[in-house]
Amino acid sequence: MPRPVFNQERCKGCGLCVVACRKNIIVISDSLNSKGYHPATCSDESACIGCIMCAKACPDVVIEIYK
Repeated sequence: MPRPVFNQERCKGCGLCVVACRKNIIVISDSLNSKGYHPATCSDESACIGCIMCAKACPDVVIEIYK
């Protein structure tokens, strides 16, 4: 199964990956990273289809999809 992995410390929470996700499983976290941003995270990894649209939309290249 595909699994999205986010580099929480580099994410600035812009939300572009949230919009790009075809399954609507990426959300902005309530917690803060060390830089004071709310990073994106996956709410249901089992629903990920591995389309990599979130990774392509990320301007900071913080998302990797493991298959």
